[in-house]
Amino acid sequence: MFSSDDHIYMSQALQLAEKGLYSTTPNPRVGCVIVRDGQVVGSGWHVRAGEPHAEINALNIARTAAQGATVYLTLEPCSHFGQTPPCAEALIKAKVAKVITAMQDPNPLVKGSGLSLLRKSKIEVQNGLMKTSAEELNIGFVTRMKKNRPWVRMKIAASLDGKTALNNGKSQWITGEAARCDGHRYRARSCAVLTGIGTVLKDDPQLTVRLVKTPRQPLKVIVDSQLKIPVNAKILRGNGELIFTTGTNEKKIAALSKAGARPVVLSDDKENVELEKMMQTLATLEINEVLIEAGNRLNSSLINARLVDELVIYLAPHLIGDHALGMLNLPELTSLSDKHKLKIMDLRMIGQDIRIITRFL
Repeated sequence: MFSSDDHIYMSQALQLAEKGLYSTTPNPRVGCVIVRDGQVVGSGWHVRAGEPHAEINALNIARTAAQGATVYLTLEPCSHFGQTPPCAEALIKAKVAKVITAMQDPNPLVKGSGLSLLRKSKIEVQNGLMKTSAEELNIGFVTRMKKNRPWVRMKIAASLDGKTALNNGKSQWITGEAARCDGHRYRARSCAVLTGIGTVLKDDPQLTVRLVKTPRQPLKVIVDSQLKIPVNAKILRGNGELIFTTGTNEKKIAALSKAGARPVVLSDDKENVELEKMMQTLATLEINEVLIEAGNRLNSSLINARLVDELVIYLAPHLIGDHALGMLNLPELTSLSDKHKLKIMDLRMIGQDIRIITRFL
């Protein structure tokens, strides 16, 4: 169905799309390559929301050479007016001959209508080339559209015996600089970084991207059921941080709001923050990917609620001992059939540390 040349040009389009890894949120990462008579006449990628989409950037380079050309797109072109005009109509106006896409847009506003519009205009359409790679690049956007929640990635740094901190709470630094830089790359690609009040009170973290270049900082989200967070906490030095709570202390809520934070009351029947609704709330705020950097209690609660999709675990070549704090605080199992099943997606050395990427089955 697809030729070797098709794979080459779609690979180029995917490489272009990846340039938007840190910048396109809440939009998907999209790349476009336009080919005519075996030559690339235009290429582009979507840089950030509100700016031209990938196909428009590529068409602006190709100009009249786009007529009769084949367009390689990592995502179905949009067919509706948003912050920018419909890209499907721009392709039709440019009189391209063929459009090959990696995946259909899961957005209900599109979901096949862009491809249908092209076909109605007598443009040849093929879909599904390197679909898995395209979906992986936009795993958060796809999850939000299909499940009404973000893709949730949990990062844990631990010793080789599975400990994240000494019994006195000291944890800086278990892993090496290379692993910490790699962790900041995950922060940079995330729409939001989420932690719990225990981590805030113990470490007073900033949770900002500092070790890699990024055009934006992720939203910071704190789970704080009793509103214990100090108004002068470092994590609140950004703008518009979300604090999910069950607390109704109006004076504290007013003080936090004045500091620029946004308290959100979400209580379950046990007076804990309702975690599933929290994720749904983040989806309504167009959050595609969430990075969890929390302690073992919140980590375990999220895993037990089946709200975690992926674990990124850095294991340092150290042994800390039985009295140190463990990665998780999961309940005891009486049967191995109840274990949490994982699939290892990637395993490699990052500096002197081991990085394991696993996903829940």
